Amino acid sequence: MTAPERLSAGAIAAAVTAGESSAVAVMEATLARLAAYDAIQPQVWISRADPQALLDAARAIDARVAAGEYLPLAGVPYAAKDNIDVAGLETTAACPAFAYQPERSATVIERLEGAGAICVGKTNLDQFATGLVGTRSPYGAPRNASNLAYVSGGSSSGSAVAVAAGLVAFALATDTAGSGRVPAAFNHLVGLKPTKGRWSTQGLVPACRSIDCITVFTDAPGDAALVDSVVAGFDAADPFSRPLADVAIAGKRIGVPRPDQRVFFGDLQSEELYARALAVLGQTHALVEVDIAPLLEAAQLLYGGPWVAERTAAVEALLQSDPDAIEPTVRSILEPGLAMTAVETWNGIYRLAELARHAEALWHHVDALAFPTTGTTYRVAELAAAPVALNSNLGRYTNFVNLLDMAAVAVPAGARHNGTGFGITLIGPAHSDLALIAMAQDYLAAAMLPALPPLDLGDHMDTVKLAVVGAHLEGMPLHWQLTSRSAKFIGAFTTAPTYRLYAMADSVPPKPALVHSPDGGEIALEVYELGMAEFGSFVAEVPPPLAIGTVTLADGTSVKGFVAEPRATLGAEDITHLGGWRAYIGRD
Repeated sequence: MTAPERLSAGAIAAAVTAGESSAVAVMEATLARLAAYDAIQPQVWISRADPQALLDAARAIDARVAAGEYLPLAGVPYAAKDNIDVAGLETTAACPAFAYQPERSATVIERLEGAGAICVGKTNLDQFATGLVGTRSPYGAPRNASNLAYVSGGSSSGSAVAVAAGLVAFALATDTAGSGRVPAAFNHLVGLKPTKGRWSTQGLVPACRSIDCITVFTDAPGDAALVDSVVAGFDAADPFSRPLADVAIAGKRIGVPRPDQRVFFGDLQSEELYARALAVLGQTHALVEVDIAPLLEAAQLLYGGPWVAERTAAVEALLQSDPDAIEPTVRSILEPGLAMTAVETWNGIYRLAELARHAEALWHHVDALAFPTTGTTYRVAELAAAPVALNSNLGRYTNFVNLLDMAAVAVPAGARHNGTGFGITLIGPAHSDLALIAMAQDYLAAAMLPALPPLDLGDHMDTVKLAVVGAHLEGMPLHWQLTSRSAKFIGAFTTAPTYRLYAMADSVPPKPALVHSPDGGEIALEVYELGMAEFGSFVAEVPPPLAIGTVTLADGTSVKGFVAEPRATLGAEDITHLGGWRAYIGRD
C-alpha cells in the first residue's frame, strides 16, 4: 500500500460544509484506507462498523448539511477506544469474557455524532486500560506506526496508531496514568488530556473511576481544540463531571525538572531532543528548575497505594469468578487490590492530600510545566521480557497528573533515529486546557520540526549513524568497509570541542585515535548510516585498541563512532591542533 497522509478534522468538516466534498466521499476514502492498512496492522481494531452502515451515516450527514444545519465535525471519521460505549458495537475493554452490548453510547460519543462525526470502529487497548505499552491485549499488540519493532504505547494503543497511520482524523482515548499521552509521544501526535470532569466519563469502563479522563489524539492542536469545543461540558449523568471553567496562563514561567531529576533510562537521543525542546521554549519563556520529588511520590501512589484497589473494584466480579480470563500481567496488577485495607486506603488519601499542597505551591513559582512525556521507548520484544519494570519507566513523567488534578497536552518534539517519536507534555493547573492548547500551537510553530518519518509498512530497516574520523573517511584505505555494507553518507561534521586526536604509533594502515578530553578541540569527521545488521558486522571487525562508542557532535547530538582505549595514545602523536585526519595525512 501507499502510505496515506494524515487527516485533519477541521479541514474535512470545512470541505463538507462548503460543498467542496461530501461526507460520502470522505467515508469511501476512509473505507479504502482501512482496508489497505489491515494488511499491515489489523490488530489496531477490536471491532469495526459495517461499511454500508457507515455510508448510510455519511449520507445522513450530507442531508443535514444540505438542509442548512451547521455541523462542526461534518463527515469527520473517528475511532473510539474499546472501553468507551458506542451503541451498536460491543464493548470489550480488550477482555472477551467482560464484553457486553451497551444500550446507549457514552455522552462524548453522542455529542460527537450530534456534531456530524462518524465512528468507524473500536480500537485495541491494554486490557482494562492497565498499561502504558499496548502489548497487553488478547487481540494482538498494535505497534508503533513508524517502526513496527517498537511499542505503540498504551493503553490507548489502537487509537494512536489509527490517527498516526492516517486512517481517521481523530481518535478517542482514555488517560488514568498517561494512556492519552505516552502513545501520542511515540507516534508523533498531539494528545489532549483534559482536566478531570471537563469531558463526561458516562459510558466509560472505569480504570480508576475517580481520576479517569477521556482524551483525544489528533495530528495538530487545532483539531484537539475543535473536539474539545464539541464534547466538553457538564453532564449530570456523570457524578465526577464538573462545570466548565477556563484558567488563563498569563505568565511566561515554565517549570522543568532539575537536571539531577531528568531520567532518560540511558536514551541519549531522548535527552538531546528534550534539550532542544527546552531551547525552543526558552526563546519566549523563562525556564525555572523545580523539585519534582513530590510529583514523583504522588505518581508512586497510583500503583503502590489505594488506587490499585480502585482499579480492582472496576473488575472485581470477573477477577473473583474467572481470574484466568484476565491477561496475566494485568491480573498481577489488579489482584493486590483485593487485600488492600481501609486503613491503607485512608493513609494513601491523606498522603496524596499533603502532596497536592506541594503541587499547588508550584503554581506560585511557575505558570506551566514542560516535562518529557516519556524518558525512552522500548521494542515489543523488550517489553515481553520485562513487562512491569519497563512499563513503570514509561510512567515517570505522567502518573501524577490526574492524581494532582492537572490538565496536560502532549506534543511531538522530534524523532529518534529509529523513527519512533519523542514528545514533551505541557502541564497546567485544572481548567487550563485551552491555554495549554494555545501554548502547544505556539511551541510547534516555533519548533519547526522536520517532516514526520515515513510509516512502517513492513519494510522498515533499523539503522545506526556512525561517525568515522580516519582510515574509513571517503578516499581513505578502509572506506571500502563502509561501501561494501551500502553505508549512506549523511554529511561532514565536527565533534564537540571536547576531543583530542592522536596518530597512533606503528599502525598499518595509519589510524587515528579519538579520545574524549575536557581540553580538546573540534575534530572533523564524516557520518554514515548503516543497517543494524551491517553495523553489527562492522563493529565486529574493529581491532583494539580502537572501539565503537558514542561521539558528541558540535550541535550537541550524539552518534556512534570510533573512540579509543587509553593505551592507543602510548607513543602516539597529538594532532588535535590540525583539526582532523585529512589535515594530518596531507600535511607533507
